[in-house]
Amino acid sequence: MKAAVWYGEKDIRIEERELKALKDNEVSVRVAWAGICGSDLHEYQEGPVFVPTEKEDQLTGQVAPLIMGHEFAGIIEKVGSQVTKFKVGDRVAINPTLTYGNKPEDIDQYDGFSFIGLHGDGGFTTFANAPESNVYLLPETLSLQEGALVEPTAVAVQAIKEGGLRFGDTAAIFGAGPIGLVTVIAAKAAGASKIIVLDLSETRLEKAKELGATHIVNSGKENPVEAIRAIVPEGVDVSFEVAGVAPTFTQAIESTKARGTMVIVSIFARPIEWNPIQLTNTGVKITSSIAYTPTSFQQTVDLMGTGQLNPQSIVTSQIQLDDIVDKGFEALTKDKTQVKILVELSGEK
Repeated sequence: MKAAVWYGEKDIRIEERELKALKDNEVSVRVAWAGICGSDLHEYQEGPVFVPTEKEDQLTGQVAPLIMGHEFAGIIEKVGSQVTKFKVGDRVAINPTLTYGNKPEDIDQYDGFSFIGLHGDGGFTTFANAPESNVYLLPETLSLQEGALVEPTAVAVQAIKEGGLRFGDTAAIFGAGPIGLVTVIAAKAAGASKIIVLDLSETRLEKAKELGATHIVNSGKENPVEAIRAIVPEGVDVSFEVAGVAPTFTQAIESTKARGTMVIVSIFARPIEWNPIQLTNTGVKITSSIAYTPTSFQQTVDLMGTGQLNPQSIVTSQIQLDDIVDKGFEALTKDKTQVKILVELSGEK
């Protein structure tokens, strides 16, 4: 089967791969659609970040080169002998987070995690295997294309929960990329009264406004902290760092009210220099989120199924697997009008 395989920085190849043998507790999914994530882009631009290159990953048993893609949905083609919850023909989305499963779900992933599509073979291909526990049935109200958006939307749902955002709270979101934009959608659904989005791209800022941002700030033209404080003088209740660079990290803290919360959502591919006295002087609390719990993933499926979360409009392009480098990774690197690019595999609805 044809697959997009990560070999190294700026080295993703379309080549033929064999699907691994199906384990008893797994299902094999005929992939319909798969999204290119910011984490995928990090691996392309400056990896390895997560991809194991020197020794086999403990949870997947794999090492690069491996098939990328962790945002995907499709139709079950085969089921293992121990699978009881799903059948051939079921329409499903995949939660790519693998854990040891030894602790309660809210801390389980912090005991060690791996991702299908980053630490082991993923969904940029024709068929992909996943454990039954990582498979989620899609309601009839959701298309398979929308199913490919469940994973990034779940990241935003978890971030909102981590920040403790309550009805009527104010929020600042630093970064209007795919995750920043679904965080806008989630913040609106959670009842935020003011949603301030900051980015360097006017196109992405306009998209944020379209999705529910009440205020947008071009941080290349205005001082971000001053702009936010002009809107919310005491600072926002919750800020979300979704850009992954040092300036926005400190700006997010400075923009948050005393005893408010800053949530780190982005992946920092490299260390930054930062002085913790900033917290001592402001009383801001910092928390972080890595992916989502199984409960949050299911809640995301449910909320999307009822239309309370609708991330479909973040999709800016649909491409073929053969074009994933030029029209996918390179386009996301060079063209800021691109937000979420979906790769068509079987293309089923």
